[in-house]
Amino acid sequence: MKRAKLILIVLCISFAHSTINARQYIIRPAVGDIAPDIKMANPKGEIISLSSLRGKVVLVDFWASWCRTCRIENNTVRQVYTNYKNRNFSAGKGFDVFSVSLDQDEIVWKKAIYNDRLEWIHQVCDFKKWDSPVVSSYNFRSLPHNVLIDANGKILAKGLYGKKLSEFLESILAE
Repeated sequence: MKRAKLILIVLCISFAHSTINARQYIIRPAVGDIAPDIKMANPKGEIISLSSLRGKVVLVDFWASWCRTCRIENNTVRQVYTNYKNRNFSAGKGFDVFSVSLDQDEIVWKKAIYNDRLEWIHQVCDFKKWDSPVVSSYNFRSLPHNVLIDANGKILAKGLYGKKLSEFLESILAE
């Protein structure tokens, strides 16, 4: 009987310890956190900020012209933008994309925007590639990477690629 109690106590302590340790490995910013603001130059050299899009559901899309997977995913993002830009959601009015490039060459970046027909106006880059402060503030190590935020800047989801992005947006439509 004492042995059974001892085993039960050890199991409870082990479970509590693993639960505490699991919380330490949540990658920040996480779903439910406020997305860090981003202020960078657009192709015209004007500084624009992510926070200027408050009120809308926004896909923060990290990409680069040299990233083949990103360039393929740009087609999906473009289609989703076209389909949802004028829709209302339970999490905000309208949909927009805030594209953050990890390019180093301004001409190549602008050419990729044109060639991929990325028609939304919120395109930014600081030309620091992986040394950009957004990499550490959003805590990612590969491209493409994206974060979907609500009207208040709260992260709704991360890593919505392909059909998952439109499926998630469909699930939060207000209509």
